[in-house]
Amino acid sequence: MPLPRPLPPIHCVAIAATLLWTAHSPAAAQSVERGAALYAAHCSSCHSADQHGDGPAHRGVVGRRAGALKDFDYSPALSASRILWTRATLKAWLRDPEALIPGQGMDYQLDQARDREDVVAYLATLKRLPSPESAAR
Repeated sequence: MPLPRPLPPIHCVAIAATLLWTAHSPAAAQSVERGAALYAAHCSSCHSADQHGDGPAHRGVVGRRAGALKDFDYSPALSASRILWTRATLKAWLRDPEALIPGQGMDYQLDQARDREDVVAYLATLKRLPSPESAAR
């Protein structure tokens, strides 16, 4: 599966308008849809669900140990960490990756708590796919 292409400017404007509108809506609960839009706008230049880019693929990230994918070259700090990616640790990571794992390689953060909540809600929907061996049984 190829890496995602950058969005055309009109889509970026539409996403921005949606984000602004939903930021002022009465819904205080996590929004998977809003999280998907935020992920596309802020994360997809380095990550995708199923393909590694500058950052690792995110499918199955909730419940996975940090630095655990065998086919991605993590920073030594991330590889040595003993962190399990839960909703709480992912929110802390998105708030300040360097504070959570000093020496890691991600230099981006989401400043707004609601943005972190929604992106993590979206990431939680990216369940692991069954392995080819278990699917054949």
